[in-house]
Amino acid sequence: MPYPAYMEESIHKVAATRPSRLEETFSRIPQAEREDLVNEFHPDYKKEYLRELKIGPNKGSLAPDEIADLLEGNSRIDPDEVNLDDVDYDVDVLVIGCGGAGGAAALLAEENGARVLLATKLRLGDANTVGAQAGTQAADRPNDSPLLHYLDAMGGGHFTNDPDLVEALVKDAPDAIRWLESLGVNWDKEPDGSYHELSGGGTCRRRMHSCRDYTGLEEMRVIRDEIRQRHMHGRTLDFVEFQPAIELILDDKGQVAGAILMNLETREMTIVRAKAVVIATGGMGRIHIQGFPTTNHYGATADGLVLAYRVGCPLIHIDTMQYHPTGAAFPVQILGLLITEKVRTLGAQVINRDGDQFVHPLEARDTEASAIIRECKQRGKGITTPTGEIGVWLDSPMIDIIRGEGTIARELPAMVRQFARFDIDITKVPMLVYPTLHYQNGGIMIKADASTPMPGLFAAGECEGGVHGRNRLIGNSTLDLFVFGRRAGKSAAKW
Repeated sequence: MPYPAYMEESIHKVAATRPSRLEETFSRIPQAEREDLVNEFHPDYKKEYLRELKIGPNKGSLAPDEIADLLEGNSRIDPDEVNLDDVDYDVDVLVIGCGGAGGAAALLAEENGARVLLATKLRLGDANTVGAQAGTQAADRPNDSPLLHYLDAMGGGHFTNDPDLVEALVKDAPDAIRWLESLGVNWDKEPDGSYHELSGGGTCRRRMHSCRDYTGLEEMRVIRDEIRQRHMHGRTLDFVEFQPAIELILDDKGQVAGAILMNLETREMTIVRAKAVVIATGGMGRIHIQGFPTTNHYGATADGLVLAYRVGCPLIHIDTMQYHPTGAAFPVQILGLLITEKVRTLGAQVINRDGDQFVHPLEARDTEASAIIRECKQRGKGITTPTGEIGVWLDSPMIDIIRGEGTIARELPAMVRQFARFDIDITKVPMLVYPTLHYQNGGIMIKADASTPMPGLFAAGECEGGVHGRNRLIGNSTLDLFVFGRRAGKSAAKW
C-alpha cells in the first residue's frame, strides 16, 4: 500500500529540504553527549525491564525479564523418561544450529578429521545469517590494518569487549573473506578485480565486503551447498533438521558429552553422544524484549543461552541488546524488517517529519537508535502510522542524487523489491523507520579458541558474548560467525 495522504504531506517537506541538505555537513555527536543520549534513551538502560537472576552461575546479575524467565525456567524433560544409554548417534562433534557459525564449525570440524552431526531447529540454513544485508568487515586495503579494525571494534563496544576475542576477530578477518570466496561467494568487485568496499557506522576505513544487499544470503548459500555436497559424497558429516537440542548431557566427570534433541513434529527424543559440542544457535530476537519488533528469524529464541546456562556455563553482557536504528515502521506487514545500514552508507539521511536532519547518518548503532527514539518520544517529531507505530524518514532518494541515477537499483535490489510489493518506490520516496530488536550483544562466555568454561563445550556466533562488548559495529556479526565458527570447529575436532 502507498503512504496515506497525511504522511505524504511530510514526504513533500522531506523533498523540499533536499537541496539544502546536499550542502549541509552534519557533525557527529561529541563523546560526552553521546553517552548521555544512550543512557537516557537506549532500551538497555530502562532498568524497569531488568531483574536479578535468582539461580545459576550469573546469580545476582541483571537480565531482561524475558531472558530471566527462560534461564530460571524448568526443563522440558522428565529424567525418568529418558534412557541416556539408548544412543541414537555417536559422533566426535555435535554442532547445534546451522547458520553461518554452525555451518562453518561443522565444515572445519569435518576437515580436521571429526565425525560430525549437525542438528538444526528448522531447515538447514534457516538462520539470522540469511537476513544479513550490509556486508562483512575485513581490513585488507593498503590504507587499512587489523589494528585500525581492532580500535574501531573496541570503540564501538565502548571498550567492554574482550580484547583477546577482538584480536582474533580482526586478525582472522581477511582469511575468512578468502575462505568464503573459495567456497563460491560472489563478492562485489571493482572493474580491476579488487573488492568493492564501503564504510559503515563507527568505522574509520572502507572495509565492508558485500554482495549487493543480500550478503548473508549469499554466504549461507555456499555454506549450505558445501554441507550438502559433503553429506551426499559420503564424507563424515551428517545433519538432521527440525530437531533442536533441548538439553546438554554431562558425563560422570562433569564434561559435556552430547545432547538430547527433540523432533518438532513427533516430540520424540534423540540421544546424541559426542566428544565435543558446539553451540551455534544464534540470537533471541523472537522473544521480543520490551515488546520491540525484530529482524530475527522465527527460530531465534535464546536456545543456546538456556542450554549452556543449565550445565553451569557463565554468560556475559546478557543485559545488552542491539536495536538496529532502521527497522521498517511502515507498512505493518514488514514491521521490524531490517533496512540495512548500507542505505545510510550510500548517502541516505535520517529525517524528521519536518524534513530536517537531526543526527549524523553513520553514528554507532546504539547512538543512532537512541537519537531516533529521542526525536520521536521526547521531541515529538516522528510520524505516526495508521496502526499506531511511530518512525522517522530514511531519505533513500538522496542516494541517486548523490551517487547518480541507478545506484539504488544496482546496490539495493533486495530493498527495492521488498518495498515495491507495497507500491512504495524507494528511489522516489523515503522509507519510514524506527529501531528494531536486531542482535544479542552478549551471550555464552568463550575464549579465543571458542571454548567455554565447561569442558567439551564450545560456542560460536551470536549465541556467544564478549566479542562485541555492549554494542556491535556493522559487518562484525557475519565476520564473528565465520571467524569463531571456524575456530570452534577446529577446537572441537581436537578435543
